[in-house]
Amino acid sequence: MDQNQEGFSQVAITLINHYDCVHYVDFETGKYTNLVPIKLFETLGVPFQGEDFFSDFRKILTKCIHPNDIEILEHLLDKNLMKKRLLEKDTNFLTFRAIKEGKAVHVRHSEFLCPDKVHVICCLENIEEEFQQAMAQKNHLESEKRLARFDEMTGVRNKNAFKEYSNSISEKLLKNPKSYQFALILCDLNDLKLLNDTRGHSFGDEAIQRASRMICNTFTHSPVFRIGGDEFVVVLRGHDFEHREHLLEVLKDESYNNKISRSGPVIACGIAVYDPDTDKDFSSVLDRADKSMYANKKEIKALNLTQGFRNMEKIDRPITSERRTLLNSLFGALCTISGGGYVYLNDMRFDYSRWSLSLVDDFAMPSEYMYHADKLWQEKLHPDDLKAYLEAIKAVLCDNVDMIKPLTYRAKKADGTYVVLTTRGFILSDNNGNPDYFGGIILPVQ
Repeated sequence: MDQNQEGFSQVAITLINHYDCVHYVDFETGKYTNLVPIKLFETLGVPFQGEDFFSDFRKILTKCIHPNDIEILEHLLDKNLMKKRLLEKDTNFLTFRAIKEGKAVHVRHSEFLCPDKVHVICCLENIEEEFQQAMAQKNHLESEKRLARFDEMTGVRNKNAFKEYSNSISEKLLKNPKSYQFALILCDLNDLKLLNDTRGHSFGDEAIQRASRMICNTFTHSPVFRIGGDEFVVVLRGHDFEHREHLLEVLKDESYNNKISRSGPVIACGIAVYDPDTDKDFSSVLDRADKSMYANKKEIKALNLTQGFRNMEKIDRPITSERRTLLNSLFGALCTISGGGYVYLNDMRFDYSRWSLSLVDDFAMPSEYMYHADKLWQEKLHPDDLKAYLEAIKAVLCDNVDMIKPLTYRAKKADGTYVVLTTRGFILSDNNGNPDYFGGIILPVQ
């Protein structure tokens, strides 16, 4: 028995020392005494022992408890309430904030009803380190959840988030299809692959980010999702839904202006409004938005063609669709093997050419597709270099050679400054040996 008593004593001492403050309180009289040295509140005047635990501790609340938690502690230190809750359940725990040296410290209060039902053990434990670790873990988990639902490049929600969001809407439509009102706008960044091929992926990434900002700045009250490399979806409700036609025109106008001025992203976009009488589910609305977006994409391509025909009065006949398709195929292959620089390719039968978007931007050329582009490019050349340039081109065309010797000259950029360029050109001939395509790569001289 003595050995058991000694064991119990050692266990009790070990457990008690785990806490920063332990008071043994008599429910009937309120008399109390502290069982361990007070570690947490030693500078705050917490009594070691006294005649009325509940009254004494309520007096020091304003000295050592966070203002927002005082009401909680007042409720905790109500003798009748404490006795009632411990008789129902012989343990109770509560976390609050104490003030130590001017800083908030998280503290866990524990109550244990003794077997005699007359005494209670009240313990205080400094859990600030435990709390901070828990918060760090929570923040880490929230960060992981955020990363799982947000696109790292643009900061908008990603495909996973879109799936969750669309599923939640689908559930609402199943319950009450006529009570939910929304519209979808599908957006596609034009020519992303071309930008990546001609200017590099970093330029393409920047274009995606700018397109995302452009969409978010237009639909300021709606969630935006990036669901693919160049595709975004906007779910319109509330304010943006009510003003959807106007906002869509704002986005289209900005895209068209960017296309003409070569000053920003060109975004094809289409809208579909949920109709409970015809739409079976969320995906049917998305399909209609997709079709609407592709219709707008064709309009933008028509704008390309209109720009390309700006000198149409000088053309005997426009380029055929077959030759234009072939030009695009050859241009794409040339971009792939170019290894950087500005690429150009001219169909000599129709004097119709395609130029790198980067060159169009950097030198303020009228369009990616142009008739008589050689004349427009010559206007960019430094006057002192024009003669040598024309003689070199003439020599190639007249001497029936396949490759142009590297030619160095100066050209004026969009900002008015001149840059030194070198051109590596070539001629592709048809089966009869007649010049068919004239193209090359223009490189800035470092």
